[in-house]
Amino acid sequence: MNDGLTHAHTTVRVHIDRESYDSPNPTTGEALYKLGQIAKHRELFREVGGDKEDELVPRDAEKMHLKQDEHFYSQKAVTVIVNGEPNEVIETRLSFDQVVKLAYPVPPTGTCIEFTVTYRDGPLANPKGTLTVGHSVKIKNRMKFDVTATDRS
Repeated sequence: MNDGLTHAHTTVRVHIDRESYDSPNPTTGEALYKLGQIAKHRELFREVGGDKEDELVPRDAEKMHLKQDEHFYSQKAVTVIVNGEPNEVIETRLSFDQVVKLAYPVPPTGTCIEFTVTYRDGPLANPKGTLTVGHSVKIKNRMKFDVTATDRS
C-alpha cells in the first residue's frame, strides 16, 4: 500500500551560514554539523518562521527530516564572562592580551602593572587553568575569566 509518503533517502539543498549544501534526507544533527564544518564549541540552529524561537540542532545521531532550501545558522558570537561581566566575542580562541583588554579597556596606570588571568568552565581541552603572556586558550560559551592587576613597583 502506498501512503503517499516517500521513505527512501533523497537529497535536498539546505543552507548553513548562507552556504548551499546538498544533504541526504533524512539526516542527523551530527551530519549537519560536519557538513557545515561547525566548530565543536559552536551550536547550530534551524530557522523557524514567525515569532517562534529558532530550534537548536542537537549534535547527535537522532534522525531528522529536512525541507528543500531549509536554512540553518551557527552561533557566531560566544559570551565569555570576564570579572563577572558578560562579553560577546566572535573568536574561537582568546589570547592573554585579548582577555586583559576585555577586563580593562582602559588599563590601570602604574610603573610595573602585571596581570594574572585564570579561567574555568572551559571546553574539555582546557576546562580550567592560568593563561600566561604570549599564550591563548580555546573558549566556549559562558566560559569564565578572572583578571587581576597588581602594581609591582
